[in-house]
Amino acid sequence: MQYFDTHTHAMSSDTDTYPLRPLGGTQSEWSQTRPIDVSGLIRHLDEAGVERAALVHASTVYGFDNRYAADALAKHPDRLVGVCAVDFLSDSAVPDLKHWIEERGFSGVRIRVSDGTTKVPTPGSGISDERMGAVWEYVESRGVPVCVQMHSKDADQLAHVLDTHPTLTVLLDHAGRPNATGGPAYPKLDELGQLARFPGVHLKITPPALRRLGSEPGVDVPEVLRRLADAFGSDRLMWGSNFPASEGTLKDLREWIEGHLSWMAPDDLANVLGGNAARVYNASAVTR
Repeated sequence: MQYFDTHTHAMSSDTDTYPLRPLGGTQSEWSQTRPIDVSGLIRHLDEAGVERAALVHASTVYGFDNRYAADALAKHPDRLVGVCAVDFLSDSAVPDLKHWIEERGFSGVRIRVSDGTTKVPTPGSGISDERMGAVWEYVESRGVPVCVQMHSKDADQLAHVLDTHPTLTVLLDHAGRPNATGGPAYPKLDELGQLARFPGVHLKITPPALRRLGSEPGVDVPEVLRRLADAFGSDRLMWGSNFPASEGTLKDLREWIEGHLSWMAPDDLANVLGGNAARVYNASAVTR
């Protein structure tokens, strides 16, 4: 089995070459207390037995300046795929995407819709803002995966976009923050479940997703994951360590997530831990 981590970050200590420009003006806590550069990330991937990873540009460090992640991709094309960030509301959004994807080697793009903090601004009126139309057309036509940071309450807006762009490939960061309140019936899971009808929607199972679910009284986390797998299919689930934004070694985070998925059939588990991400990012197997 090969592991593919769909959610990692890195930053440089060289602030002259890569100046800090955090989105919203507030630098993320992890980048101040446990920063790690791409060389350190590769070491952690090696120690965790993870062959490939998606390097998600750190917008709470660099804003929309993707140069550090782009340079990291150029150094480690056999290990990393990249997820950039651009201003979806900018008149230059599509040219910016073309630059980062077609010229600098990124495979995907990320948009923050809501993430539980007021420190990072949300774009316009939300993900269904009409000014984003050209971006959706570009990424849909090229099959570019879009990582969406949102809460399940935002699913209506995303469904509106997907009704117009049904072949979009979407990866919901932190599983779209499913709402498991209400006890074992979990009625609020339907907020997220409405997106299951769109075949391009995938869920990233990450430490923030699991910890948020586990903090709710009476929530059986593996049972919620089973229900999400039943709704979306195991071929649309994938894991991400959120390292180093989540505390702990990448190996520990990988094993912790894997433990929450121990109920899965071996073939399904192998796809969640590597196969699904390799397919979505069109990444070949790594021979080491």
